[in-house]
Amino acid sequence: MATQQKPYDDTMTDIEDTLGTVPGYLSALPEQELVNEWPNLKRFMFGETNLDPKTREFVGLAVAAAIGCEFCRHFHKGAAQLHGATEEELAELSFLASYTPRYSALIQAQDYDIDLFKQEVEEIATHLQAQTGGD
Repeated sequence: MATQQKPYDDTMTDIEDTLGTVPGYLSALPEQELVNEWPNLKRFMFGETNLDPKTREFVGLAVAAAIGCEFCRHFHKGAAQLHGATEEELAELSFLASYTPRYSALIQAQDYDIDLFKQEVEEIATHLQAQTGGD
């Protein structure tokens, strides 16, 4: 029994060392799920990844806004600010976050043909590449 408890205890200690506390929403998870979840959460929230931390928080904030999650929105906005996000960047992000859901609704409501859409996107990409001198 003690060997089964050790990974959970180690995880709880690591969370507290990393965050300064163990948030209730994490401690409410089943023990094995938390042991499995924490390494990825820690890596993508605080570790080295292909995206810089501010960009990761911008993605999180945009998704939070799109799905209407007050909890995620609060966390990711604060984390973005900790990573140097300016009020101007946050204002732009709030505008950009509206594009995907808005245009998704517009296109879906039209029952637009996906193959035609893909063809048009390719045409636009080709045109934009020619305009910028890209290959």
